[in-house]
Amino acid sequence: MKIIQKVLDALKNYRSKTILAQKVETALGKDILLPEDFAALLSSSAESFLEKIAQRAKKETQKHFGNAVSLYTPLYLSNHCDNSCTYCGFSCNNKIKRGKLSENEIKKEFAAISKTGLKEILLLTGESRENSPPEYIARAVSLAKDFFTTIGVEIYPLEIDEYKKLQQAGADFVSVYQETYDVKRYSAVHPKGAKSKFDYRFDSHERALEGGMRGVSFGALLGLGDFRFDAFAAGVHAFFVQQKFPHAEIAFSVPRLRDFSGGEVEKFLEVRERQLFQVLCAYRIFMPYATITISTRERAEFRDRVIGVAANKMSAGVKVGVGGHDGAEKGGKQFEICDERSVSEIHDAIIKRGLQPVYADHIKL
Repeated sequence: MKIIQKVLDALKNYRSKTILAQKVETALGKDILLPEDFAALLSSSAESFLEKIAQRAKKETQKHFGNAVSLYTPLYLSNHCDNSCTYCGFSCNNKIKRGKLSENEIKKEFAAISKTGLKEILLLTGESRENSPPEYIARAVSLAKDFFTTIGVEIYPLEIDEYKKLQQAGADFVSVYQETYDVKRYSAVHPKGAKSKFDYRFDSHERALEGGMRGVSFGALLGLGDFRFDAFAAGVHAFFVQQKFPHAEIAFSVPRLRDFSGGEVEKFLEVRERQLFQVLCAYRIFMPYATITISTRERAEFRDRVIGVAANKMSAGVKVGVGGHDGAEKGGKQFEICDERSVSEIHDAIIKRGLQPVYADHIKL
């Protein structure tokens, strides 16, 4: 059975509101959790167990990552996009300044980021093959090897052979976020463009791993749909992919909806910080070895509190327009961030928490 069918079948049986407290206690008593245990930790019943859940999450984080907190920054190469997502500043319907970095500008951005000490970078584009073809992205990845030890990409879905070309150019990770796993809701918020193809996007992680990538990142845009449903779906998706590809490094990101340049997002369902913390901890307990990133969409105070407990990775010195690390941004922003701290400021904040900032955790031989 295909992974997509396994996940959709699991979602048919997902009933968060019917999960009782006893199920939560049972889940917390297990060393290895199954999807039904993960569902219990995400349930509304589990909110009253949040302190116990946090303690278990912290124990798992320390066991697998010690006091290490990995640092990276994203670089947007282009914001041209063919999709009309209703929640994103890059939507083709949104009238923002469009831009794309030239090869020389990419090098300057890499040099500026490298001076901060960062050794991991995430390269992003809007979802437009015409403006950011795979060859353009592969060239950027190749250039990045001169500055960084770890390179991730967050772009439109590719074919296996295209992912292989990026991997051969030097890419390590691929991030693809399904946004929402509610098929009807997905169609409503993705009315136009290649992103409207739910199944094709869903299978991206498998194609990336078949193309030789070291790891893949999962996530849903919390608040776009029922956040418990979407968090459960992303976790189960990653669980089944891990079973198929035991060697793959798995990661999660837990972004919440944010306003964007040119408009405000539809407030479909509010997700409070306490609930977001519950999601983070549930992921850590369910897949304790997975990397969990906390986004700059969140307040600095919240980000600082969750590292070492559930999250073990955070971005720093973030710009969400095109370029911006070496001078002015060349294109408009995808969304508004909350934590605008520099790399050095976040470094100091991590130290104050008694944790260790890590700039490179992988060296290519």
